[in-house]
Amino acid sequence: MTGTGAEAAQHRVVVLALPGLLPFELGIPHRIFGRARDAGGRPLYEILTCGLDAGLVPTDADFAVAVAHGPELLATADTVVVPASYELGPVYEEGRLTPELAAALDLVRPGTRLLSICTGSYVLAAAGRLDGRRATTHWSSAAHFQRLFPAVEVDPDVLFIDDGDVLTSAGVAAGIDLCLHVVRRDHGAAVANDVARRTVVPPHRDGGQAQFVSRPLPSSAVASTAGARGRILDRLHEPVRLSELAREEAMSVRTFTRRFREEAGVSPGQWLVRQRVERARVLLETTSLGVEAVAREAGFGTAQSLRKHFHSALGVTPTAYRRTFRPA
Repeated sequence: MTGTGAEAAQHRVVVLALPGLLPFELGIPHRIFGRARDAGGRPLYEILTCGLDAGLVPTDADFAVAVAHGPELLATADTVVVPASYELGPVYEEGRLTPELAAALDLVRPGTRLLSICTGSYVLAAAGRLDGRRATTHWSSAAHFQRLFPAVEVDPDVLFIDDGDVLTSAGVAAGIDLCLHVVRRDHGAAVANDVARRTVVPPHRDGGQAQFVSRPLPSSAVASTAGARGRILDRLHEPVRLSELAREEAMSVRTFTRRFREEAGVSPGQWLVRQRVERARVLLETTSLGVEAVAREAGFGTAQSLRKHFHSALGVTPTAYRRTFRPA
């Protein structure tokens, strides 16, 4: 952290711009972290960009990016973000860092949080930062990534993985999901939801990469389950019966369940629990309702059911979560 006064409280995010980077991914951390504000409207993060050298960094587009800082900036970071690059050379081909890139990453202080977007995960893996950990990358590179880095437990089906101090995301736009998750983890759902609204993206996407893998497009005449999902969100506190949802969409239960999984990436039951956990998180952060009341409003019915699902999803109890994100 740098500066004095209000600036001293800012968390410094340093984005590492490598040759061949994707401009869209380079902009994600700046857009998401840069829109996070506290109750007084003050920025919660300071976002800076560095390269292996200061100067022009070529991209995969027809323009270069002028970067003012060299790798020494990495030594000042609280969080380092590595977007994807199409010119990783030996990193992508052999799983080996170049001397220049290795020297740059050696400047990162122990305990610094590391994020990768898309195939930026190759850089973290080649540096040994993902050994023995779960990680993800773009679905089309997952098999190659696993062969190149057998010590990493690759999950190709998720949008991102939070492994504490090291977080990885799937391809391209999943970097938005990851950065919003980090804002939510750092400052709560209200701040993250405000950033999402300003960016005009959903605060939380359902399912994983499976829904984006290439597959034959369904006929335009095929019914969707999107309407059912919208109705569920409007009445999360009420019991949900799969048979009724299927009937409302004029489908059999079997067809509805299959189509739901194809569109959302998870089963109806898994999706419903996730939505109810998200509703409970917001209520715990923004209201003084007791745990029993939160359980009823979120659709879990009882505090025992809420505790079970909440702990399974987030690893903490509702009470512990509230203490963290809504201190007395």
